[in-house]
Amino acid sequence: MPRPLGELEDAVMTRVWKWNRPVTVREVLEDLQKERSIAYTTVMTVLDNLHQKGWVRCESEGRAYRYEAVSTRAAYAAALMNEAWSQSDNAAAALVAFFGMMSEEQRHALQDAMRIVQLPETPDGDDGNAGTPGDENPASPDGPGGR
Repeated sequence: MPRPLGELEDAVMTRVWKWNRPVTVREVLEDLQKERSIAYTTVMTVLDNLHQKGWVRCESEGRAYRYEAVSTRAAYAAALMNEAWSQSDNAAAALVAFFGMMSEEQRHALQDAMRIVQLPETPDGDDGNAGTPGDENPASPDGPGGR
C-alpha cells in the first residue's frame, strides 16, 4: 500500500499529474521556483526517489530524463483512503466519522460515486435495485446492446 507522499514529493507529483505527460527535471524545477526557492539537484533527487518508489517511470532522452506518472492522483488518493480505513478496528465507525468530516460538495461527490458503482448482489439475491427495472448499466456487457 502507498505511503503518503511528503510535502515536496506531493508538490512534484502534483505537476506530473497536472501536466499528464512525461516531464523533465527542468520543467518541474521552473514551475516550483514560482512558489519557492529550490535547487535543480533537489528536484532531481525527489524525482529519482519517486521513481525508486514506483510512482513515476523514467525514460532517457539524450542527456535528460523524462518522468511520467504510473497512476493517477485519484488512484493515489483512493489507495491512501483504503490504507487508512484498513487500519481501523471498527470500519463502520471510521466511515461514519469520515463522512461526518465531509463538506457538502464532497457528500455530493460521494452520492455521484455510489450511483456509478454497482454493488454486488446480496446473499438473498437482492442486488439493492429491486423495483427499478430499466436501470441496467448501459456500459455493462449484459446491459442493452451487450451480450
